Amino acid sequence: MNAPRILVFAGSLRTGSYNLALAKAAAQQLEALNAQVTLLDLADYPLPIYDGNLEQASGVPAAARTLHTTIAAHQGVFIASPEYNASVTPLLLNTIAWISRVNENGGKLAVFGQPVFALGSASPGYYGGYRGLLALRHLLTLTLHSQVLPQMVTLSQAHLAFNEQGQLKDEAAQNMLQEMAKQLVKAAHTVK
Repeated sequence: MNAPRILVFAGSLRTGSYNLALAKAAAQQLEALNAQVTLLDLADYPLPIYDGNLEQASGVPAAARTLHTTIAAHQGVFIASPEYNASVTPLLLNTIAWISRVNENGGKLAVFGQPVFALGSASPGYYGGYRGLLALRHLLTLTLHSQVLPQMVTLSQAHLAFNEQGQLKDEAAQNMLQEMAKQLVKAAHTVK
């Protein structure tokens, strides 16, 4: 059986981002399961704020087209998404908005229907980013027609969660991330 290709990224650009640390920990778990992992940094794909007038005048930016192609080349996607006002971060929302405007490979939203998505969040707060993940799940499933795994990784007290090597300190958190990784690899094997 071929190793599934899994894309991993964080919906945050903040220096010292807990969600980037979670994305890196997820990438390690996925690689341990023999997945081919692409760890992507959204800072490498700068996009203007979505504006229909800008799209009409200039088309979809090259960075959005590249991200679209990258997603299409993977059978699974793990997003580590911070919670912003109990919702999705402006960065992630804007990135998804632009990617959804690329009209290739079966239509504007087709790329979101191909891979299996898994979601996680790391937050210093009590809920571990759970409310933001619900908003992201809603966006992916109801609007973009994506398949999203039911398991989500929610990591509270993220400022205490990682050691100096970027590993999760808590065994329960490690187990939650490992189980999500197993489920994502298993589901990605079913995607062509």
